[in-house]
Amino acid sequence: MTNRRRVVVTGLGMINPLGTDPETVWSGIKEGTSAVDYISIFDATGYPTRIAAEVRNWDVATAVNNPEKWIKRGRHAKFAAGAARQAIDNSGILDAISDRSKIGVYFGAGEGPQDFGIFMRMVSAATQSDEDFDVAAFMRLGSELLDTEAEVEQEPSLPAAHLAEMFDLQGPNLNCLTACAASSQAIGEATEMIRRGEVTAMLAGGAHSMIHEFGLTGFSLLTALSTNNENPKGASRPFDRLRDGFVMGEGGSVVILEELEHAKRRGAQILGEVIGYGCSSDAYRITDIHPAGRGAIACMSAALQDARIGPEQVDYVNAHGTSTSVNDRVETVACKAVFGERAYQVPVSSTKSMMGHLIAAAGATEMIMCLMAIRDNILPPTINLENPDPDCDLDYVPNEAREADVRVALNNSFGFGGQNVTLAVSRYDGS
Repeated sequence: MTNRRRVVVTGLGMINPLGTDPETVWSGIKEGTSAVDYISIFDATGYPTRIAAEVRNWDVATAVNNPEKWIKRGRHAKFAAGAARQAIDNSGILDAISDRSKIGVYFGAGEGPQDFGIFMRMVSAATQSDEDFDVAAFMRLGSELLDTEAEVEQEPSLPAAHLAEMFDLQGPNLNCLTACAASSQAIGEATEMIRRGEVTAMLAGGAHSMIHEFGLTGFSLLTALSTNNENPKGASRPFDRLRDGFVMGEGGSVVILEELEHAKRRGAQILGEVIGYGCSSDAYRITDIHPAGRGAIACMSAALQDARIGPEQVDYVNAHGTSTSVNDRVETVACKAVFGERAYQVPVSSTKSMMGHLIAAAGATEMIMCLMAIRDNILPPTINLENPDPDCDLDYVPNEAREADVRVALNNSFGFGGQNVTLAVSRYDGS
């Protein structure tokens, strides 16, 4: 399409382990602060991993008018509400669009609250004897203990529904859960809806918390998590030779996407432009990225093509950069394939080194970091990068933020199952 509508960002919101608004988080990023510490949400004694990056000292009551309705809602839904409230207020979008069918929600949210204790009691009741599993006993205790309202909140689509209700957003309402690529994909698909003229604005982003017994157990069984319990602040170390897995984080991030001409007419503050969206599948394995990086290469290349720019115009890449052995090595391979000889001149960094991996919320969070980098001409660092890895030999902005001219940035998000998304964002040039 030669005359597709342009999409800009006019509002930001964030609830994050590093802080409960975008500017506080960005300050922590620039200072190279780690939010990783020992898990306090539940007793992680006995788990191989006892560390995570938690959101602390924040209450959803600061963001909603009816906090009593939110008591049984999941942490992720509460993070979504907090981030959305900030983004909506930051943008002023509700004062500009009276027809709420022209504003939709596209979210990348994970599952809701998981009560491991109740589940274990149900299993115990069903295994009291050496006989077969007593399904009747399991169901009977479940019907007594499980809270129907809390159970409904496990649905990944609920945060998007809650946000629509909060702000009377009557446009399209969707949620995708493509693992770690979810919120980036939500932003990309929301961008396409605005480009096609289906809506004027979209609330897009993601929220997730897997810092619970099921989440920790699952990733521990996959041996995907760092077990550097003796040094929580140094555990997330993307691209470092001694990396031993990722650190779980949690939180929510929201952007307000708006059609450019509408934003200009209402005098909105334009925080950046979404110029490219690339999406691909590894079509390889559930837990392993393709060793040649074919999916990562495809989505980065697609984002550049969609943005109608060449690799030479990219000033910064916010890497998926999980701190796992395979991801960091293959992402490096992909960057070399996309940028060619220039790969060694393109700064690449991972903000997961400071806030952990926010899973479904990671992509939106890191896109906002790209916008901040463009706004302030500062490259976020990769902290804990102390031991060079010969397989990871690019410029990862080690340990300290750096001043640089940043006009265009790529944000990579690669998820379990081989889902890959790259977003290209740029400084708005005023045209």
